[in-house]
Amino acid sequence: MHFNNKAASPGARVFKSAWLLAGFGALLLLGCVHYQPKPLAPAETVEAFEARRLDAPELQVFLGQRLVRPLNEGMAKKWDLETLTLAAFYFHPDLDAARARWAVAEAGKVTAGQRPNPSVSVSPGYNFTTTRPTPWIVATSLDVPIETAGKRGKRLAQAQHLSEAARLAIATTAWDVRARLRRALLEFWSTQEAEAALAAQHAAQQDIVRLLEAARTAGASTLVEVTRERIASEQTRVALLDAQNRRTTARVQLATAVGVPSRALDEVKISFDAFTQPPGELPPAEARRRALLNRADVLAALAEYAAGEAALQLEIAKQFPDVHLKPGHDYDQGDNKWSLGLSLELPLLNQNQGPIAVAEARRREQAAKFNSLQARVLGEIEIALAGYDTARAKLAAAATVLEQLAKQERLAQAAFEAGEVSRQAVAVARLERTAAALAQIDARLKAQEALGQLENALQLPSELAASVELNPRPLNSQ
Repeated sequence: MHFNNKAASPGARVFKSAWLLAGFGALLLLGCVHYQPKPLAPAETVEAFEARRLDAPELQVFLGQRLVRPLNEGMAKKWDLETLTLAAFYFHPDLDAARARWAVAEAGKVTAGQRPNPSVSVSPGYNFTTTRPTPWIVATSLDVPIETAGKRGKRLAQAQHLSEAARLAIATTAWDVRARLRRALLEFWSTQEAEAALAAQHAAQQDIVRLLEAARTAGASTLVEVTRERIASEQTRVALLDAQNRRTTARVQLATAVGVPSRALDEVKISFDAFTQPPGELPPAEARRRALLNRADVLAALAEYAAGEAALQLEIAKQFPDVHLKPGHDYDQGDNKWSLGLSLELPLLNQNQGPIAVAEARRREQAAKFNSLQARVLGEIEIALAGYDTARAKLAAAATVLEQLAKQERLAQAAFEAGEVSRQAVAVARLERTAAALAQIDARLKAQEALGQLENALQLPSELAASVELNPRPLNSQ
């Protein structure tokens, strides 16, 4: 069976046209994206987190692609600041969120680049006053919008700047992740060092208590002296228990900073080599100037300002109305009528002044934010430099005191062996040296904290951001 245009009635031709339009619409729908549900399952997310391990094969591949030195068997069992930082880049949820925001901004570029779709309208009618030659009236029109004044290019420019700002925000988040990780690792190291020094101090105090008790028995010491030293020994024991508790807490904080459960650190060896060397000299002025201009958050603020400029250009361009071409066809009771229409908005009542004023205000706001950020960065750098210099001086002084007291202990030991002093004099010298060791540990901690603040202010090492990519692993995976 086939249609015969000459034999077919006018009503049949109308319905045939309607079916053709419906078929054309169905073909268009075949190319549409369909919704795929991806519900979050909190229980599965917890299980995936609990299953994370530092010896996961995917993580080892990730490390092997980014480490400067080769990843060998020994390296896989020894985790230092560099490797733990890369593991945090692989696991930490804050970076997952930053990468997701970049993906959203990248999708915005697709939206900005889309051209407006044409539209079609069909208006069937029926004339009840006549049936000859046909009572049917069908009006069909096509609306083809044409953007003017380069609006699409300006939308694309704005979206590209926003995407660049989101990409740079990943590097800023990476610095935050590294800073938290370094602080947690430093706290873990300092509590272990303090625990060992307090244990040595407690042992020296116990020796003194035993010697004083023996001297009191012989009538060479008083109860007050024994009690005073026993109280000091108990205070040190309490401090030792507190250091052990802080070490346990620091270990959990380190695992959290990496983005793994605490049990993931059970079978790994942690290296504290990054904290064993004294901090070096201050960076040159050129490095400070580059940090003031090239920090990731500074560059992101510049990209946001550029996006604001593009937004203002877009609103100014909207003063020029878009053109709509409207070709049409009317089937008017047996007659075929063709038309070509043209429409555009008349900017008589407003010329887009409101959105332009808003865009200008936002551009001024972004400029003020950028200036404020630069001033804050400058302040951070100056404060970090001053603190770093002071901390290095205190560390040098503490090292000198410890060296002198260690020498004094050796001399006391030699004098005791020569029969010139008592064993109590040696114990007192050892106690003084352990107290100086505790002071040096605190000075080293302050110096390393100052170094961390300086690294964060200058964003050194500068190649850190290159280790962060969009999707090192699927979201919600192990």
